[in-house]
Amino acid sequence: MAEKIEAEAIGVSSKTEFQASSTEVSKTKYSLDGVDDTEAGDDLYNQANPSRPGFTRNDQKDMFRMGKIQELRRSYRPLSVYSFAMVLTAVWEYLMMANTQGLIDGGLAGVFWAYVWTFIGFGFVELSLAEMASMAPISGGQYHWVSEFAPPKYQQFLSYFTGWMSTLSWQAGNASGSFLTGTIIQALVGINFPNYEPQPYQGTLLVFAMVVIVYAVNMWGAQMWPKIQNGLFVLHVLGFLVTIVVLWVMAPHQSAKAVFTEFTNSGGWSSMGLSLMVGQITAIYSLLGSDATAHMAEEVRDAGRYVPISLFWSYIGNGVVAVIFLITYLFSIASVEDALNDPSGYPFLYVLQSAVPTSGVNALTIILLILVIAANISFNASTARQTFAFARDRGLPFSNWIGKVDNEIPGNAIALTCIITALLSLINIGSDVAFNAIISLQVVAIMISYMVSVGCVLYRRVFYPEMLPTARWSLGRWGVLVNCLGLAYVTFTFFWSFWPTTTPVDLESFNWSVVMFMGIFIICIFMYVVQGRKVYFGPVKQIRAARLE
Repeated sequence: MAEKIEAEAIGVSSKTEFQASSTEVSKTKYSLDGVDDTEAGDDLYNQANPSRPGFTRNDQKDMFRMGKIQELRRSYRPLSVYSFAMVLTAVWEYLMMANTQGLIDGGLAGVFWAYVWTFIGFGFVELSLAEMASMAPISGGQYHWVSEFAPPKYQQFLSYFTGWMSTLSWQAGNASGSFLTGTIIQALVGINFPNYEPQPYQGTLLVFAMVVIVYAVNMWGAQMWPKIQNGLFVLHVLGFLVTIVVLWVMAPHQSAKAVFTEFTNSGGWSSMGLSLMVGQITAIYSLLGSDATAHMAEEVRDAGRYVPISLFWSYIGNGVVAVIFLITYLFSIASVEDALNDPSGYPFLYVLQSAVPTSGVNALTIILLILVIAANISFNASTARQTFAFARDRGLPFSNWIGKVDNEIPGNAIALTCIITALLSLINIGSDVAFNAIISLQVVAIMISYMVSVGCVLYRRVFYPEMLPTARWSLGRWGVLVNCLGLAYVTFTFFWSFWPTTTPVDLESFNWSVVMFMGIFIICIFMYVVQGRKVYFGPVKQIRAARLE
């Protein structure tokens, strides 16, 4: 009976299949402390992770299979985790705030069509991530999946590398959200007080204020935060409706021909096609973070079912809403050149000022800021969980401290995430170019983590399909096709993520992410040789295996 239970836990159905799997996964038996796995029966799951409120039998089985103890509180229910994903991803909000590069390289039609193909292409990546989140619903996400699905010979390094890239991306993305919030507040002050001259140090101080809010909510409001996600989701929808209605009724409008067929190449590229490829970063950036709920999996009730549902359907929901917003917004840009040259530095503030008086601009921008601040808080929570999980598997320096959990909260990981954001924001005082280079690294790092994880599950699906864990949210017979399309798209995106906005290239327009990526890659290899290979073995070494003796 014990053999059957443990075989089911890793997704195989017979002793023969399990024997092949256990050879692939690990040749050593792994036991959770305090679990007497010599006893037969379903009590194995309960010994490893005793039942508690919000912790279902399926959650027990998943954590048992992955060899993890339940340390965090499972506070998110099906609707609240969907709301969490919708509010965090905030696609229409980020399209509104960060569309400068798309307008430079592509113009009105370029921004729209780049978003359409990005939404379709990235959808295959999301499908792949959602299925992996069902197979292994755990906070580690990509690096854990790589460890489980990669060829055994390479899993240790690939998983370690993916963990570093994923951690780097989420930390950089966390800083970018707070930075956008601070600089938008500065721009709004400038609209209300024309004599105000924004200084870099003021933007950094605003980032510090954002960090304090994020830390306070994630530390002392952790139990309350899941309960208000549904309310934030309602605000997310209401903010969208208010914004598009105002633009429909009060903004000047472009023609349909201009919005859908007129492309511009203001970046100086040799062809319109090349300009569009560079400008697609606007659409890519707006869709990042869709896998956030995967990193919250250990706090979601019945995670193997509802994490992939929330991950994929929040992507669809936000994506459709964003199409409506984007069409409305592009119709409302009276002049692309004037929008790009607006003193605020944000084209959306130019659009709002052309539609409503200053009081209206204030009101609409404050709604946007509230939603983005809520997204920042959730983004920090997801970032901290990913960092905590990688430290728990000993993938980071000072892992014991970072991976510590008190009162069912990874407090040290939350604190570290906030400290990193504050430190990165200091760079903005000396050079906003340097800070923006770090932020651009978010796209590059997350894309390579997607690339490796999707590539590994495709390898396992093609060569050892019987060894894939059971997924309650499965791609079925479409899995190979979806994984292939997702891998092709993310590879394509990774290539274009290194390109600068304009040409000829100087120190300000150069995309420093290529330099920083190679620097981090070298540091990662150095850390692996010096420390990682000795202490980091990959989560696959802790996957439960049936005893064959």
